[in-house]
Order: sequence, then C-alpha cells, then structure tokens
Amino acid sequence: MDRPGGQSYGRIVADLDQQIGERICFGPFCLTPDARLLTRHGEPVEIGGRSFDLLVVLTDQPGRVLSKRELLKRVWSDVVVEDGSLRFHMAGLRKLLGDGVDGARYIATQVGVGYAFVAPVERHGGTAPRRLEESVRAPTTNLPGRLPHLIGRERDVALLVERVADTPLFSIVGAAGVGKTTLAVETGHRLAPTFADQVAFVDFSMLENMAVVPSMIAGAMGIAVQSEDPLAVILGHIRDRPFLLILDNCEHVIEAVAGIVERIVEGAPKARVLTTSREPLRVRGEHVLRLDALSYPEDLAGLTRDQLLAYPAVQLFRERAAAADSALMLDDAAARLLAEMCQRLDGMALPIELAAVRVATHGIEATARQLGERFSLGWSGRRTAQPRQQTLQATLDWSYDLLSDSERVVLERLSIFVGPFSIDAALGVVAGADIGSDEVAVAIDELSSKSLIVPDRSRRTGTYRLLEMTRAYAREKLRAHGDNAPIAIARRHAAYFLAELEMAGQEEGVLQDARPLRPQLGNIRSALDWCFGREGDRRIAVRLAAASAPVFLNLSHLIECHTWSTRALAEITDDQRGTALELELQAALGITLMFTRGNSEAAGTALARALEIATALDDKWNQLRLLGRLHIFHERVGEYALAMRHAKRAVAVAEAIGAPEAISVAHSLAGISHHLAGDQKNARRALELSLQMSPPSSRGRTIHYGFDHRNRSGIALARTLWLSGDAEQAGRLARQFVGEAARLDHPLTHCIAMIWSFSVFLWMEDFTAAEADLAAFAECAEVNALGPYIAAAAGFRGELDIQRGRTEDSLGALEESLFRLRAARYELLTTPFSIAIARGLAAESRTGEALALIDATLAHCEANGERYAAPELLRLKARIVRAAGEEDAGIALLGQALALSREQGARAWELRAATDLADPPPD
Repeated sequence: MDRPGGQSYGRIVADLDQQIGERICFGPFCLTPDARLLTRHGEPVEIGGRSFDLLVVLTDQPGRVLSKRELLKRVWSDVVVEDGSLRFHMAGLRKLLGDGVDGARYIATQVGVGYAFVAPVERHGGTAPRRLEESVRAPTTNLPGRLPHLIGRERDVALLVERVADTPLFSIVGAAGVGKTTLAVETGHRLAPTFADQVAFVDFSMLENMAVVPSMIAGAMGIAVQSEDPLAVILGHIRDRPFLLILDNCEHVIEAVAGIVERIVEGAPKARVLTTSREPLRVRGEHVLRLDALSYPEDLAGLTRDQLLAYPAVQLFRERAAAADSALMLDDAAARLLAEMCQRLDGMALPIELAAVRVATHGIEATARQLGERFSLGWSGRRTAQPRQQTLQATLDWSYDLLSDSERVVLERLSIFVGPFSIDAALGVVAGADIGSDEVAVAIDELSSKSLIVPDRSRRTGTYRLLEMTRAYAREKLRAHGDNAPIAIARRHAAYFLAELEMAGQEEGVLQDARPLRPQLGNIRSALDWCFGREGDRRIAVRLAAASAPVFLNLSHLIECHTWSTRALAEITDDQRGTALELELQAALGITLMFTRGNSEAAGTALARALEIATALDDKWNQLRLLGRLHIFHERVGEYALAMRHAKRAVAVAEAIGAPEAISVAHSLAGISHHLAGDQKNARRALELSLQMSPPSSRGRTIHYGFDHRNRSGIALARTLWLSGDAEQAGRLARQFVGEAARLDHPLTHCIAMIWSFSVFLWMEDFTAAEADLAAFAECAEVNALGPYIAAAAGFRGELDIQRGRTEDSLGALEESLFRLRAARYELLTTPFSIAIARGLAAESRTGEALALIDATLAHCEANGERYAAPELLRLKARIVRAAGEEDAGIALLGQALALSREQGARAWELRAATDLADPPPD
C-alpha cells in the first residue's frame, strides 16, 4: 500500500528502523540498544541498567561463550566488582526473560568458562534484515576440525580411506608428534559420507582413569548409559549398523582399549575402529599402518631451492613459519637451512611446528643455530628403544628453555588441567602471591603464540588446552619443584571447580545441559581423584562429589556417580552429616544403586536417609523428589502398601508447597498406587489431575526426578481407562505416551512406558500392537543393557504366545524370566506373568499346578496390596474349576469376581466375569 508523498509503507518502516537503530529480536522479545528499550510482545519491559547492558553484550555475539572476566570488563568498565554481582544480575536477567519456562532457553552457563546467549536471533534496522541461526546445535559427528590441506600424507590418507571401510580394526602407530591424530581426523572426515555421518571421535589424552574408558566412548557417541555395563550399551547401538569409531591417543590406556575393541570387532560386524597409539593394540584382526616421519632430504648436495621445498617436511616447516610471519622470504640459503633443521628434527611434525614458530620470532639463522646447539646433545643418546621420544623431549626442553620465568611458571601450573580450560579458570588456579593475574594473562597469550597452548576456536568457547605431550612434560617440571608445588596447585584446581559447580547448581537448569558439561569431565574427574587421594583434601572431596553428582547423572555416568557418592559418604565429617550435602550424596547413591545394581536394600536405605534429612531440614521440594524415588523403589520390589504410604505423604507435602508441578508429581504417585491397589475410580481422578497440573515433559526435569512423572501418569491412566471399560481411549493414550517417552530420549522412561502399554494391548487382544511394542521394548532394553528389562522381554514373549494359544516353550521362558526378575528384586511383573503361567498350565491340563499357582498369587497380592488383578485371578480359577466339573464352586468364584470388579470400578473385569457366568461350563 502506498502512502502520501509516494513512499511505500515498507520504506517508512525502514526509515523508522534507521532512526531508532538496530533491533535484536529473539523469542517474544525485541532489544533496541540505542533506545535502551526491551519489549515483550511489543510492550516495554522494566529492566535495570546493568542487566540491560549485560543482555546487549550477550546478544551481540550469540552462541559464543563469553568469560566472566570479559563480561565484567565490558559491563562494569567504570567500577571494580566481584563475581557475585555478575551472578546476581545474570540470575535476575534469566528470571526476567523466563529462561527455562516451558522449555525456553536464552542463556547457557558453561561450567568453568562463562555464559552464552543460545536463542536464535534476528536483527533489523540499518541494513536489510538478516537471520542469525546461532543457537547451539549438536553436530552430526564430533570430529575435530580438519586442516585446510594435509602435507605429505596423501598416500597414507588414500590407503586408509580405501582400507578402513572394509577392515574391522585399523591402527595408526607411530612416535609422539608424528601426526597420527591429524591423519586420523582427515580420514574420518573423508569417510564420514560412507558411514552416513555416523562417526565418533574419542580423545583419550584427557583421560586419567582407565576404568571410565567405556563411558567416555559412549559419551562421544552420544549414547546415554544407564546400566553397569557401558560396553554392552555401545554394542547394542552399533551391533547391526555401520559406524566409524576413532580412538585417539590410546597408549596410556591401551589394555582397556584393547579389550573393548576386541569385543566391538566381534560383536558389531558392520562397525569399524580406527585407533592411534604409540604401539599396536595387539588384538586379533588388527591391521597396522606404521606412520613414519615426513620425508626430508638426507643429502642436500646439489639440490635446488625448489627441490628442497618439494619435500613434505620442508613444506610443513615453510607453511607454518609463513603462517606465523607473512613477511617470511625464502632464498636458496634459507631453504637449505630449513632442510637442515628438518634433518635434525628427523621429519617429526610436532617439533617442526615448534621450530617454525621460533623462526617467526628469532629468524631462520638464529633458530637453526639454537636448534643445532641443543640437539647436538640430544642425538648422542639414540641407542634407546624409542629414539624419537628423545627427540620430542629435546624439542620440548628447547622450547621450555626459551621461555621467560613467568611463562615457565604458568605452563607448569596449567598442566593441572585435563582438557579445556578458560582464561578465568587459568587465572583462578595459576595466579597467586608470587604471580599476579595480569602477568598470568600475558604469559598465556605468549604461550599460545608459541604453540605450547592450543586455543580452541572451533567451538567459539574461548578455551585453551595443552597438547598431551606438552602437558606431561610440564607436569614433570612442576613435580621437580617438590611435593608442595603440585599439591598447592591441585588444591586450587579442585577448589575452583568446586566453586563453579556449586554456583551452577544454584542456577536453574545449568547442570541439566549436557553440552557444556561434557568437555569439563576430565577436570572434574581429575579434581575428584586428587581430593580422595593420599595428599588430597577430604572436605573439598565430599563437597565436590555432591556438587558433581548432577553432572554424572545428566551424562548417564551412573557408575561413576555411585563410586564418588560412596567414597564421599565414607569421608563425611560430623558437621556435614544431616546437611543438604549428605542429602544430595544419599539421593545420588540411592538412585544409582537402584538402576545399576538392582533394587538392593542399600538403595532403599540411602533414599530413606536422604528423605530423613530433607524432612529435618523442612526441604519440601526435596521431600517430594525423594518420595517419588522411594515410591518407585518399593513398587519395583513389590511393597505396594509402603509405596501407597509414600504417595499419601507426597500429596500432603505437595499441598503444603502449593505449586502445580508439586501437585502433579504427588498425584501421579497416588494415582499409580490406587491403580495397583485396585481402586480404579480414585486412580483415574488422581492421574487425570496429575496430567492437568503437569508441566510439559522435559529431559532436565526427568533427570532431576530420576524418571518422568508425567509420562508415568499418562501410561498408568491408559491401563486405568481400560480396566474402567474405555478400551478405545486406553489404546490411544498408550500409543501417545509411548511416543512421547521415545522422544524424551530417556531409556528408563521409555521402557516403563512400554511395559505398561504392552499390558494394555494384551488386554485389548491387539496382538499386532503388542508385537510391535515388545520388539521396541526388547531392543531398548538390549541396547541400553538394562538387565531386569532384558529378562522381562523374554517373559513378555511367553505371555503373548500363551494368549495366542501357543504354549510350547512359553512356560519355560516365563518361569526363567520370573526367576531372573526375582533375583534382581523386581516384582512388578510377578502377577501378570503368574496369570500367564496358570493359563499355560491349564491349557496343558496341569490343573493342580495351575490352581496352586493362582491361590499362591492371590495370597501374595492380598499380602502386599497389589489387588488390581484379583478379579481376573478369581475368574481364571473359576474357569479351571468348572472345567474340572465343580460347577457350584466355579459359579461362587465368578460371583466373587463380579463383586470385587464392581467394588474396584473395573468394568472390564466385570464384563469378563459376567460373560463367563452367562456361558455354559467349559468342556
């Protein structure tokens, strides 16, 4: 539409945009920095000046992690403030934006690093609108970035690309610094399309504990492990599909890796494993590529400049030196000096790169002279088994000797970090009375420019890391100062990550985001190892174990969480007992024991102790969380009456809290207990209320509680509706909540949903749906190595076959399944499996055994409070009795079944009993 004066409406809007400046829009918000205005749905939002400035800085670079130091410098440039002020304003800004409400995410915290704005951003004004999709997304693979081009490795890459796809195991073997990792990464990128981007890269240089090798592999593959056998879960995921697994820096964990790789090769025929190590794994079927140094001229006589520069080692030297000094010029003499240095460095990639940086700083002639003087001593010791290791040692010695005193101190202390670290982390750990923060920051810049510290620019996180060999070298230098030096740095390192994790624990949702947590696992594990070690600090250890428990639970490292919680509780002091600290440790211990070692008494004891502490502290939210865990624990072990008591207590606690989420959780527990107790009317009311009050399912909330309460309510309501006589709606709900559980990406919740949906489909005699449900359940249990559920799958198969009239091997399968489930103290399926076995026994005319089993099951249900199936047991008993000619006794049993069905509100059982009563006695 045109306006007066010939201007279009769009032009007027554009002019207004120019006048008010750029607008930054995200979600329902628009931010106009020049006008200092924030609107929500077009309405102004009241926001403090510092919070406004903080939001402007964050949205200026969406997706990038800004360190606390950088934020303080940009927002509080005029005053000196503490970190606490930043945390206060950040918390207020999150609350103002509604971060975390209905799944909205705006600001992410990366533990130990800083903050990032993660919502998609759209900018308007000044120029044509442009869309910035900067929100953090998981890549298809986790391969590191590749070099623009690979020098001197074309034949090696071609060989690997040709052979790896058809070879179960290929190992790249060579000395430290020869370029194994670079070659493996390039091969992975080239083979990614062949494997449909199903490629995982695992860098073991960050790992110090051999026991967590399987968990680290699973984490790199993006697999959630919730069992005690991560390798079984890995095999379940890749057993029948192509996958390329690249394991880097295996030498210091070679025994663990060798055993795992051998099982992968045997159990996953379509998977391929590519490893890098200083020695072969020495397992069956291993193919080895021994990676030699880059080719260099052994005899320089008569070679021209161009001929010298054609050698790969000299090419690499030239390219790295030119990158560090774009003004570098190479005449004939300079090319010859480069070739001579490549000779002295034996063509090794890492020493060449270190020397090339020195060329940019000191010039070619000075570098060649220094290198020659230093290595004249190094070469005299080449009688050892690993001569190139000496070469690397000499190179690192040389680089170290060229550092200033402050740079040496910083490099040594940075060796405490395992994996990435931020500038804030470095300042917090390295700076002290002898070296100030400014001096540390300058030294880090210098070390980075000298390639002794590697900045990680690929993820825009502002982090650094030490190469494996540099870190090991620097650690030895730190130890050379005596025992007190490494102890002091280790204590600072542990204290820093303790403070970071405790602070993150106070910010809602931070510890539920796996992406920024995973890179810091190495540092968290290292700090825990030291704290619990011989020279460690036990008070920090206990707090650190509690603060890191949510991290391990979120990343599904349940075994590690169990280990650290157990050790912390053994070291807890008297003044720490009965505090929130012990509560978190006991809660973590209980849920990890329950899911990794079965429903042991120790698990119940830990959860009960946590609830006792929450009650003493009057912490109602934690009371509710723990009542939920105790409810499912006692339900799993078949103590239904006790589970009912927990549910009733949860309702009282929720009413005191008053929040919809609390009411939803409590009534979920109550509804499930009513359902199992046979009170379908109250079950339906409670479960419908639970769903009505429940917030949407989310993975973060699922991890916090240990399972998804909303999903359990929905699937329990499906069963309740069928028993109440509404089969059509029951089937619809069963399919809906199984689908939601699958999308939640939480294997335990998914299995729980399918266990109960299977019963709905069996009751409906929808055998096609039951078959599909069983197949999905069995796969989920197998892939995630969930032992009790694997046993249950075999029982479900027997139950389905018997209902279809196929007894054959079904009775044996059911009895074996029950035996295995009882060994794990998992009683939830005892009644339905017993009913199926009784049907099978009756079909085989083993009447006495069938009646004895029914009587025993009825007595068991009466004793433990699981009464929902009692009418069906009575009806089944009546059919068997009538078939044996005892018509009066059968009629009496059917009368009892009818009366009990009506009392429970179970119209489906009532209809079955009434139909049998109207039919003539079975033959």
